Amino acid sequence: MITAERHRMILHLLEQKKIVRIHELVEELNASESTIRRDLSELEQQNRLKRVHGGASLLHQTKEEPSVLEKSTKNLSEKSKIAAYAVSLIKDNDSIYLDAGTTTYEMIQHISAKDITVVTNGPSHIKPLLEKGIHTYLLGGFVKPRTEALIGQLAIQSLEKFRFDKSFIGVNGIHLHDGFTTPDPEEAALKSTAIKLSQRAFVVADHSKFHEVTFSQIDELDAATIITNETNPETLSDFREKTSIEVVDK
Repeated sequence: MITAERHRMILHLLEQKKIVRIHELVEELNASESTIRRDLSELEQQNRLKRVHGGASLLHQTKEEPSVLEKSTKNLSEKSKIAAYAVSLIKDNDSIYLDAGTTTYEMIQHISAKDITVVTNGPSHIKPLLEKGIHTYLLGGFVKPRTEALIGQLAIQSLEKFRFDKSFIGVNGIHLHDGFTTPDPEEAALKSTAIKLSQRAFVVADHSKFHEVTFSQIDELDAATIITNETNPETLSDFREKTSIEVVDK
């Protein structure tokens, strides 16, 4: 079977099953494991699929935007561990940008009594920040209905008045060639601005965000350090050639 035909069949099986295992493809296509692995690598480079441990899965739709509720129920344990590690990097008197999102929301509960200042575009962050006694600024802007994040030109204009020691940014996709991405161009612009206004920028993202690409690029991989629970050696090796990664594995 020629390469193009194998690729077509792999994508067809993915459309049917959403996730396929290497051993399934070996049997279905009557090909060697090394050939299948090579096919999956080539298709991933073409942004046609996402490799996962032992196989491959469909990529998410590039403009698909999960709601706050949908995000808040996924990978809770992993997000909490990532959040706790991220907070350990915050020092007394730091000025922080805390992006809207579920992992950044998790960070707030781990913040101990520190004399810090937080700027955020996440309205849901305000109450827990104030309960911690943290000096807090909320950006102005348009309230995005699905995620409740404040975005748009007014939000960017508000943000540009500040400078940060550290920023903590949420993303929907992390890809070797396409960098950090999110479905909404206006939200991507805000996140990009926050990164540029920070002495150090961190992307907080669980393992599910790797090899994903969504509609709008935020920045290149080297713009921020990634804090993640991803432990796949091959993935870490590939991405560490492009940026620094802090792995939370406990």
